[in-house]
Amino acid sequence: MKVLGIETSCDETAAAVVERLPDGSGRILSDIILSQPDHADFGGVVPEIAARAHVEALDGLIQAAMAGANIGFGDLDAVAATAGPGLIGGVIVGLTTAKAVAVASGRPLVAVNHLEGHALTARYTDRLAFPYLLLLVSGGHTQFVAVEGVGRYRRLGTTIDDALGEAFDKAAKLLGLGYPGGPAVEAAAKSGDGDRFALPRPLRGRPEPNFSLSGLKTALRLAAEKIAPLSDQDVADLAASFQAAVTDTVADRSAKAMALFASQHPDLNDRALVIAGGVAANQAIRDTLTHEAANHGFRLVAPPQRLCADNAVMIAWAGAERLALGLTDPLDAPARPRWPLDELAAPVLGAGAKGAKA
Repeated sequence: MKVLGIETSCDETAAAVVERLPDGSGRILSDIILSQPDHADFGGVVPEIAARAHVEALDGLIQAAMAGANIGFGDLDAVAATAGPGLIGGVIVGLTTAKAVAVASGRPLVAVNHLEGHALTARYTDRLAFPYLLLLVSGGHTQFVAVEGVGRYRRLGTTIDDALGEAFDKAAKLLGLGYPGGPAVEAAAKSGDGDRFALPRPLRGRPEPNFSLSGLKTALRLAAEKIAPLSDQDVADLAASFQAAVTDTVADRSAKAMALFASQHPDLNDRALVIAGGVAANQAIRDTLTHEAANHGFRLVAPPQRLCADNAVMIAWAGAERLALGLTDPLDAPARPRWPLDELAAPVLGAGAKGAKA
């Protein structure tokens, strides 16, 4: 089956066509991503600008994706689009466009949870069988999820305040490193001393695999203010110390999550820890998780960096996975600014709105 995927949940406008084969494997027929350059001056994504940019670019990207796949709309089996969570203006643009294509082509609509796209990417890249443990780390989400099937997710841990990508962005802004923050902090940290500043490792040793990152961000600000004005080496050392604190925290929290997952699946021989989301591109975090996973009898599955960031391949693939089970959506499927993978998960004590609904 061939599925057109559309992704517009933040500042990437993307369209792709993916084919799912009868044996459950897949192949990418086309994959186009257009990044919006206008947000760097504002230090973050401006929702109204992002939505207008999606409107201007999406039709052309869909045409290019179909041409790249060398098929017509009549050759599709379904049209899939991100229906949330995300910036609601952008989500509406992509979902409305997908509905129009579905009506015009007479093909079914699949309204995809953006987080499910991340969760199922390893099924495409590594032919991974259920169940597996997912660490989803992005600008808006940081959580451990037991992925037990298409549409079957159990949240094991989440952030009680900032998401990891958000923390990187705020750290970069504090240090004057620009936007997006994750790559900027990682680049600066390469020439820095990660032992110079004694930053905290929040929730270290706690049994539940939750995260808390706002205190780390505050500690970074206080350390920077104490030695201001900052030299280039100061900035590099602060970035390295921040990244070291993050990787230590991720290692500790992942160990707790893997122990919990293993206790819930004692008979599972092939245990996998999947990392997904934009922050999964950070090499220091990947290296840390590779080591930590091996220590706990897991293997780390990390999709290619292009498929970790927001992309339409993961949306098309999630749509194909759902279509294979006969799951489609009506044309009045709503756009949702918030849409947790595990809708039954209780709010975490101490969590704000983001942590409670992540």
